[in-house]
Amino acid sequence: MRVLGVETSCDECSVAVVEDGARILGQIIATQIDQHGPYGGVVPEIASRTHTEWISGVYTRALQEAGVAASELDGIAVTTRPGLSGSLVVGLSFAKGLAFGLGIPLIGVDHVLAHLYAPQLEQEVEYPFLGLLVSGGHTIIARVSDPFTMQVMGTTIDDACGEAFDKVAKHLNLGYPGGVAIDRLASEGDSRAFNFPDPSLHKGDHRYDVSYSGLKTAVVNQLDQFWNREFEKNNANIAASFQKAAVELLLKRLYRAAEDSGLRRVVAGGGVAANSYLRRSLAEHPELDAVYPSLELCTDNGAMVAGLAYHHLRRGDRDDLTLDVSARVAGFRKTYP
Repeated sequence: MRVLGVETSCDECSVAVVEDGARILGQIIATQIDQHGPYGGVVPEIASRTHTEWISGVYTRALQEAGVAASELDGIAVTTRPGLSGSLVVGLSFAKGLAFGLGIPLIGVDHVLAHLYAPQLEQEVEYPFLGLLVSGGHTIIARVSDPFTMQVMGTTIDDACGEAFDKVAKHLNLGYPGGVAIDRLASEGDSRAFNFPDPSLHKGDHRYDVSYSGLKTAVVNQLDQFWNREFEKNNANIAASFQKAAVELLLKRLYRAAEDSGLRRVVAGGGVAANSYLRRSLAEHPELDAVYPSLELCTDNGAMVAGLAYHHLRRGDRDDLTLDVSARVAGFRKTYP
């Protein structure tokens, strides 16, 4: 079964063709970094307008790379939630037109579950496992039982991890995307230069939850308070110290989840899953088996959408032309979605 996947939930415009949920025949990922770079972050209006301009060409190039004609497709998949509403609508409208014109099934796909499916495109990963989704919009630790279902154990109570990276990078004038800039600069710094705090979440049940607003505030507004004066106060040292604090904050909760659940396999996804400190730390953990997608599949991409959609279509799921988008998802304190 050949499924075409469309991904436009944020600022990547991507279309891919995947066979039987596992083999990527062709994929194009058109990034909007140049469009959003001057603003230090994604501008929703610019994102949606750029998708409108690019998506037809991205689709044509993806089919060419796959060596597949539109008439050879068996289904059309598209991200419908969560994401930027305007961007999602562009992808959904295009997918609906394709499905209707070709007379083949349409299926809407959840962006979060698609990210946690991405490693399956490169190797077979057995269920269940702990899913770690870390990106500019999401920070989630979950028990993943199958391609369709996850039980969220922890999430952020404020900023997403990737969002904190972007905001700190913007404050330091490091450029966009912030995660890549900080990761690169951190390799030149010393993480002992600043002892940034690990937030204490006292109210409610937050054993696996994270918070990044305090860490971000510490870097931006309270830097001297956490400065170890044995080291120079420069951007490389700030980046290294921030990166260590941000990642270890997350890993501390992940390790708790692994201990409590008994799961030792961790599947990481999302843009921050490309972070070198995160990958190195997980690789050094003696009791965990960490699985990552390649760097290309860490970012938003159409292949993960098409791959997951194959399983939906195989079990008989179908959507009609009333399918709509959702910028957010229902509360996480239950089986998702």
